[in-house]
Amino acid sequence: MKKGSFSGRRRDLEEKFFLERDRALLEALRKETASKQRREALSTASGITDEKLLDKLEELDVSAQTLAALTLVPLIAVAWADGSVDIKERQAVLDAAAQKGVEPEHPGHQLLQQWLKQKPDAQLLVAWKGYVATLSQTLGDEAEVALKTDILARARAVAETAGGLLGFGNKVSKTEQAVLDELEEAFG
Repeated sequence: MKKGSFSGRRRDLEEKFFLERDRALLEALRKETASKQRREALSTASGITDEKLLDKLEELDVSAQTLAALTLVPLIAVAWADGSVDIKERQAVLDAAAQKGVEPEHPGHQLLQQWLKQKPDAQLLVAWKGYVATLSQTLGDEAEVALKTDILARARAVAETAGGLLGFGNKVSKTEQAVLDELEEAFG
């Protein structure tokens, strides 16, 4: 009788072990499938096929739904150039977002709000540069110039919102200008 009960108990433990292992494997498979689907959607929406860049974007929680927020990274970079985002800069970024269709109900708006509250990782700007480099390869010269002009003008507008002393003097600080120069260099 002892031998039979031991055998039954052993079988129960084995079944429990394999059931838990199967659950863990299924969960890992679900996560892998979901990640692959998110990457494919992001690749389709952005035109990016570079695996390393897609990895960076995924690490930064950029998805196909929040891709529009990625286009606003230059404005975020300029707003944080001096180490903090003031009210005028924040409003300028939100106004630019609204112009690009990133309204409060848009999935990218929540990501944008997060970037305005807490300075994003420096890798975000690196990912944006990769995005612009990939995008520039697909655009003609005229479209690339138009994109560059638009992005730099909106970034400069953010830089100028808080600058100057009592409305006089240079409205763009040295740190903001350095970021603007870095953004311009991203276009090659």
